[in-house]
Amino acid sequence: MKPGLRRKAEKFFEYHSPALRGESVKQTFSDVLRVVFKGFLDPIGAFLNRLGLTPITVTLLGVAGNAVAAYFVATGRISLGGLVMLIAWPIDALDGTMARLRGEASDWGAFVDSVSDRYSELLVLGALLYHFAMTNQHSLEVVTFAAAAGSVLVSYVKARAEAQSFSAKEGLLTRAERYMVLGPSLLFNIPAVGTWIVAILANFTALQRIWVVRSQAHANAKRLIVEESGS
Repeated sequence: MKPGLRRKAEKFFEYHSPALRGESVKQTFSDVLRVVFKGFLDPIGAFLNRLGLTPITVTLLGVAGNAVAAYFVATGRISLGGLVMLIAWPIDALDGTMARLRGEASDWGAFVDSVSDRYSELLVLGALLYHFAMTNQHSLEVVTFAAAAGSVLVSYVKARAEAQSFSAKEGLLTRAERYMVLGPSLLFNIPAVGTWIVAILANFTALQRIWVVRSQAHANAKRLIVEESGS
């Protein structure tokens, strides 16, 4: 690569990466919870490591727990499904804790964790959609579809942004907040309320992240123009 082209490429990635520009990368609510409950999660993670369990095994146990919750929801036992979902939720934080304590944190483990999170969410929302269909609540079927679409888009926008060296962790309703809305709404047998909130705010969060990426892209373009004009 010619020196001039190499320098332009370096500038491009520098301007597109907040970390490289020395800017702080915002934490999600999930990140904050991991810090707050570190003293609680570390001993449990260490215990599970001593039992010989691997982080990926614990990740799959979390998915299995949500699958059980989805079964109860689909069969009309909404409160029981919500209880199981809330019990399974903390397991999601343990796999990362275990990997960190073992010194085995990896991109592959993070990838598996992220994919399993999507399966867990969609299992429960799919079960809700089935429940609403079987009880002839057809308008709520559409709302549940919107909730599922919004939940997936929140994660997809973040993944696509990071693939292009942008940051998109901002947002009103990240995964932790979605669980904190949906789980209790199931537990107290008011699934329509939780589904409506997720449907509206998850899609709003996806749009928030799109706007944040747009702002970063425009700011980066302006920096490049200024840099080129001054060179």
